[in-house]
Amino acid sequence: MTRMHRLCTALAAAALLAGLAWAAGQAAPSTPPGHARPAHLAAKNLLLAGVQIASTSGQRLVAVGEYGHVLLSDDAGASWRQARSVPTVTTLTALHFIDGQQGWAVGHGGVVIATQDGGETWSTLAGQLAGPEVLLSVWFRDALHGLVVGAFGHAARTADGGKTWQTFAIAEGEQGERHLNQIFSGPALAGGAARSLWVAAESGLLFRSDDAGASWQALKLPYKGSVWGGTALADGSLLVWGMQGHALRSDDGGQHFVDVPTGTTQSLAGGVQLPAQAGSTGTVLLAGLGGALVHSSDNGRSFSALPRGDRAALAAVLPGAVGQAWLLGQAGVQPQALAAAPAASQPR
Repeated sequence: MTRMHRLCTALAAAALLAGLAWAAGQAAPSTPPGHARPAHLAAKNLLLAGVQIASTSGQRLVAVGEYGHVLLSDDAGASWRQARSVPTVTTLTALHFIDGQQGWAVGHGGVVIATQDGGETWSTLAGQLAGPEVLLSVWFRDALHGLVVGAFGHAARTADGGKTWQTFAIAEGEQGERHLNQIFSGPALAGGAARSLWVAAESGLLFRSDDAGASWQALKLPYKGSVWGGTALADGSLLVWGMQGHALRSDDGGQHFVDVPTGTTQSLAGGVQLPAQAGSTGTVLLAGLGGALVHSSDNGRSFSALPRGDRAALAAVLPGAVGQAWLLGQAGVQPQALAAAPAASQPR
């Protein structure tokens, strides 16, 4: 079972057990069949991924989740609204923007959709890619060249903005059959002209590309569990995270990783480094199952737990106003104040 499929299943089951009902509004007459419908409580339903992009009004937050919901906020998360047109009702698991206008989202059943207006309206591109049960991540270098990855080593590339896709093997043998959980950019390569590209996978595997995804190298971590995500940090280091609260950090571009205690044994699903404030390093926030939330103020060298009032499973983190972040997951969008955490943390 894939990282995101496992998370989707866990979150959906938890939502059912908690009695969370989908409060969808009545479909407007103009809503075409197969399009996401207006929902009064869309911001309270399962959300799995989000990004911050530049917009004409400043910064926009975009989040995606079940029922094809795409949510937008132009006031640092204080209010949310649905995109005007989304041509799918399937669960969306990931998205990526190359600027403030152009973006792509992927999801269950191999669906790929795109936007040219900052997420307001979306169009179907390749429809449903043949083969994968679920796509887990998408990344584009520019308006034409992109990658998607998913279950059982499924990987595909496009050179026409997503209209057509060609599958490829990221590795041979058993390594090429591992679930591919997330594509993310790594530290800048020598000379600073480009950045390495990484894929987090199961069984303690990372895949690295230094040529924008044309070729890949498999790297084994000193950890056997699934890696669910990763990011490049402001100091040039690399941080990855996954099962049972594991987070690993590299200071040498991914050649060596060390396990960093996080203060939780809950699996970590998503993370982000928030913008730096005056006189301080940007806070790193990692979130996961059981409502786990940990933070670091030293570029991922140490973590401590942030106490929360509920155990709703979390999938991703977005920046908010100064001193605040937004958590995405089982309960939709939730605010999180960034007050100082206790000096010592205990496993959850």
